[in-house]
Amino acid sequence: MLHPRELEIAQHAPAAGCSPAEAQAYTRWLATHHYENFNVVSWLLPRELHQHFYNVYAYCRWADDLGDEVPDSARALELLDWWEHELDACYDGRPSHPVFVALRGTILARDIPKQPFADLLRAFRQDQTIKRYADWEGVLDYCRYSANPVGRLVLYVCGYRDAERQRLSDATCTALQLANFWQDVSRDLDKGRIYIPLGVAAKHGVAERDIVERRFDERYANLMKELIAYTRGLFAEGLPLAQKVNAHLRVDIEMFSRGGMAVLGAIETMGYDTLRHRPAMSRGKQIQLLGRALMKRLVARDGAGSPSANDEGASTVAASYAECHRVARAARSNFYYAFYLLPKPKRDALTALYAFMRLVDDVADRGADLAAKQRGLAEWRSMLDTALVGNGRLGHAILPALVDTVRCFQMPARYLHDLILGAEMDLTVRRYSTYERLREYCYRVAGTVGLTCTHVFGFHEPRALDLAEKLGLAFQLTNIIRDAREDRELGRVYLPEEDLARYGVSPEDLGRREVSLGVRELLRFEADRAWSCYEEGAALLSKVDADSRAALWLLIRTYSALLARMEALDFAVLDELVRVPTTDKLYFAGMARFGRLTEENVLEKRDRDRRRAGGAGGQRRAG
Repeated sequence: MLHPRELEIAQHAPAAGCSPAEAQAYTRWLATHHYENFNVVSWLLPRELHQHFYNVYAYCRWADDLGDEVPDSARALELLDWWEHELDACYDGRPSHPVFVALRGTILARDIPKQPFADLLRAFRQDQTIKRYADWEGVLDYCRYSANPVGRLVLYVCGYRDAERQRLSDATCTALQLANFWQDVSRDLDKGRIYIPLGVAAKHGVAERDIVERRFDERYANLMKELIAYTRGLFAEGLPLAQKVNAHLRVDIEMFSRGGMAVLGAIETMGYDTLRHRPAMSRGKQIQLLGRALMKRLVARDGAGSPSANDEGASTVAASYAECHRVARAARSNFYYAFYLLPKPKRDALTALYAFMRLVDDVADRGADLAAKQRGLAEWRSMLDTALVGNGRLGHAILPALVDTVRCFQMPARYLHDLILGAEMDLTVRRYSTYERLREYCYRVAGTVGLTCTHVFGFHEPRALDLAEKLGLAFQLTNIIRDAREDRELGRVYLPEEDLARYGVSPEDLGRREVSLGVRELLRFEADRAWSCYEEGAALLSKVDADSRAALWLLIRTYSALLARMEALDFAVLDELVRVPTTDKLYFAGMARFGRLTEENVLEKRDRDRRRAGGAGGQRRAG
């Protein structure tokens, strides 16, 4: 047996071929004395599983240290090869190293396959040769081998082997790995590694050199916000796992999820500067997280089978939906009245989503104190996390209904986090240099709306989600054209700078009531983009559940009618707000309720003559 002198943990290991009792004592010592953010084994787990967890942990700890604590890459690769040979010997029934002597019993007792153990070694080898990642695909592929096998090993130890639990575990483990990456940016830089996807960084104007030289500014803060939002979405995606395991394991899963999200919160609290500082959680914070998870378990156990407890929960959710309807009615949106064409469960769900989105928008739109707005959005993000991990009763009256909606319609919570990120963009981003950059914003504030609504509508083809995102883009481009002057007065120009330059338009031109030829041509160009999105997205109508088509038809027809009206007015949109007449809205509602709904009649017909430069659009129609 090799004795890697580079590793502190090797100094305490018994000799090769030791007895199972000696081997188990070593893995137990390693698991209870080596540093981790959280205890390796919770005392809440059944005692008969403790030693199995110690043994699995010892394997992972050794593999990690061989890859991470040995400074010479060639030596690290040599040791990782040796460790894999020891793994092979263990599965051949010839364990030698004390970790494998102990692990052999766990493998046999819990019938664990070799693959997850081997996958971890692939990740640690990769760390020796790959120091940068170009995009999310590369980072997530690394997590597939570095993090996801750990969750699968936990499931095997606890007796779970099905694909659904493994999928949820993968989401949670990847989220934990990403949270660790964002927490450890400074430490990884010391080791010459960057796990931040450089393509994502580039979208925020952050170059690899900026990261290496630890240049912290608003660009890096915005990058970190996006990374955190994406990671929160993965945590939310994995949350249902806690409800699919026994109560003992449930507390541990919830504690690790809460802990990971607390790391993200700590990054936000310290101002996102992980280039020079590493956020850490105190022992008191860890105890607080465990206490919350325990309290939830106790409440659930005490209330199980209790009619009064169940009635109280149902009453809370019902009251929450009622509050959502109140918020939606007060907003007087076209969206809300389209909801009445849906069955009540779907109507309530869309109302909960709308109320959440409305309240988030209100934080971003009200007042002038930037710091207060940022704190307000951070508070909503925190409340959302708490509600999804906990019971939805904390923070705000709409949250029980929102959590009920997310769970009932199997909706990825990352859409909601992305929407908050879009609201944050409105606080700091005043210009968009390119259409691609604008599309990123449109996805967050409108594409997410289309995606969440489509989950409620019900769909059976994956392409439906792409079409929903396309319609969200069409709706947002329509709003941008209509609100060009109002947005300019607020200091924002959403129309891409590259397009303004193409048509010789300055931001000041959008603040004038007279529409110049350049502005008309610019808006006509953006309208053509929107029409392309409408024409492609209209195919969604046939891909949602039949009982949802009337509501979707009404939304598409109303928004496309607004764009057609602006086009018919030759884009004279700067002197007053263009609206769809009430009579037209009533007519559309009647068609949606009683008419034959098809892709052919869902879009308002365009006035093609007015698309030509210098066409007959010099006069505005009344209305």
